[in-house]
Amino acid sequence: MSKLVFMLLMGIFLGSVESRAAEKIRISVSGGYNMIFLSSGVAQHRGFFRDDGLDADIIVMGAGPSIAALTNGDIDYTLLTGTVIRAAIRGLPVRLVAGLMTSSPHVLLARQEIKSVKELSGKKVGLAAFGDATQVLARIILARNGVDPDKEVQFVPLGPDSGRFAGLQQKLADAVVTSPPWDFEGEKSGYNVLARAYDYLNYPLSGLGVNAKSLQQNRDQVKRAIKALIRASRFIRENREEAVKILIAWGKAKPEHAYAAYDSTVKVISHDGGIPEDGLKLLIEQAKRDVKISRDIPLGEVADFTILRDVQKELGLR
Repeated sequence: MSKLVFMLLMGIFLGSVESRAAEKIRISVSGGYNMIFLSSGVAQHRGFFRDDGLDADIIVMGAGPSIAALTNGDIDYTLLTGTVIRAAIRGLPVRLVAGLMTSSPHVLLARQEIKSVKELSGKKVGLAAFGDATQVLARIILARNGVDPDKEVQFVPLGPDSGRFAGLQQKLADAVVTSPPWDFEGEKSGYNVLARAYDYLNYPLSGLGVNAKSLQQNRDQVKRAIKALIRASRFIRENREEAVKILIAWGKAKPEHAYAAYDSTVKVISHDGGIPEDGLKLLIEQAKRDVKISRDIPLGEVADFTILRDVQKELGLR
């Protein structure tokens, strides 16, 4: 092979690599850069996206704007599992293609004098909002402990985690459903963690959602995004110190909060991108209630795991 031909081939090869490395994608998360969405932060900081030829922008965006942006192409992916399922059931062209968490790290945190879930009968329980994940989790935990969520408790909407914690301090609620690191802060203040959601049910809190058009026209990119996120999730599970360092830098978290959030959440970080079947069914049933649909919803209307299965095989996970 002549030197000129070799240089031309190298130029073509390097140009191809640079072009692939420059492929921009935009991913939305909700509520900030936190432990729930850390797989995306790790994939970005550790270069897992870059390894698969992706340059990811991770954007904080509310649920409604995320679906609007995903539908019209302003973003390429979102990590809001329940939001994607609700939108798909309403007929929007979005699908869930992988999971990042198998359940929820939410806890039921109560005032000092309350020692068990049963003692919440006749009490007030603080939520983020009526009908959202915090109420679903509260209802199931209460019912499993013999407390009728429809008759024996009063639910109080208190907004974000910080608002719920403040409501507990101000005695606006006797217990609240909250997420790490507020369980850590609560225990520091003498409050009691009565229950952890993942001990009661699978509730896959975050996963990868895409526009259905991408599944038809850009499957290779979707495959690379899934692969990068699975690698990141496995890294989180296996590397506590490095994962926490990234959470501190990416989420601007206090070190003690980052460690606490990691320790309360790592158990439900998916190791292979899979979503528990019972958890997915629960999300679908919740979404049906939210959008007032009673018919059966085939899995294909909300999810497509064919690419995920290919990635799992490539990574030796199935």
